[in-house]
Amino acid sequence: MATLSSSSLFWSQSAKLISPKLTPSTSRLIFEPKKSSSIVMAAAAPTTTAAEVVPAVIVGGGRVGKALQDMGKGDDLLVKRGEAVPLDFEGPILVCTRNDDLEAVLESTPKSRWNADLVFFQNGMLEPWLQSKGLDDADQVLAYFAVSKLGEPPIDGKTDTNPEGLTAAYGKWASAVATRLQAGGLSCKVLDKEAFQKQMLEKLMWISAFMLVGARHPGATVGVVEKEYRSEVSSLIAELASAVAAEKGLTFEPAMEDRLCAYSRAVAHFPTAVKEFKWRNGYFYSISEKAIAEGKPDPCPLHTAWLKEIKVV
Repeated sequence: MATLSSSSLFWSQSAKLISPKLTPSTSRLIFEPKKSSSIVMAAAAPTTTAAEVVPAVIVGGGRVGKALQDMGKGDDLLVKRGEAVPLDFEGPILVCTRNDDLEAVLESTPKSRWNADLVFFQNGMLEPWLQSKGLDDADQVLAYFAVSKLGEPPIDGKTDTNPEGLTAAYGKWASAVATRLQAGGLSCKVLDKEAFQKQMLEKLMWISAFMLVGARHPGATVGVVEKEYRSEVSSLIAELASAVAAEKGLTFEPAMEDRLCAYSRAVAHFPTAVKEFKWRNGYFYSISEKAIAEGKPDPCPLHTAWLKEIKVV
């Protein structure tokens, strides 16, 4: 668990029917009381057996791909770099590559299977890219687990504020993904679209804020940022949350900062660096650029200033 990559690192409430619609727009950040309606199914403990795991195509033979394969019952198909995804292997296609390899994954996958079977495990803001490919409602997984070395079992990202686990899935194959992860001893919640989007954005804010603050203090780990530079990261999280709430027209659950800092304590030893800018901090920087182009104040002035300070922009 020594590196922080797009596919290696990765809140219980009552059930509700899946709804793909977002809440009405709001122009300010509002924290709402925790509701009991966002989780379609909670899967917090391993209660199934490997025999119930749905066979899958697994794209990417790295740490996460291999871990997912090990959770199966021997009938998965592992597709490595340069290999094609077959048309006739039924079931989910679990995409465990780096973000920058996603174009190549689509090129090697029959187009008839794009919307039906692709499940994306990547970190970061995928929405613009997914929309550009006609994959607006694609299955996604927020993988809050870590695999330290190829072949080693994954470690669940449970925290003191969320001991039930943080990993979540959305979409057609979400329950199948949850079953597979449970078979490997991991937690997973199946969420509706709105709840998933909020948690995806929280994770995006976590990685963007902690990595940027850490980059300002060379050698700082995630844990050092949480302990020694809490005021900096708190200010940045609040700024990013306000900007994205206005941009997306949604509300976040209360105590976001506490959740994100709790996760940081769970992965305190991870190094910090601003990476995969297009998929992470670049999303917030694009909000700033749009506002400035419209003659409006930068909604993320700290974020912009610190990116410039470390010469990322």
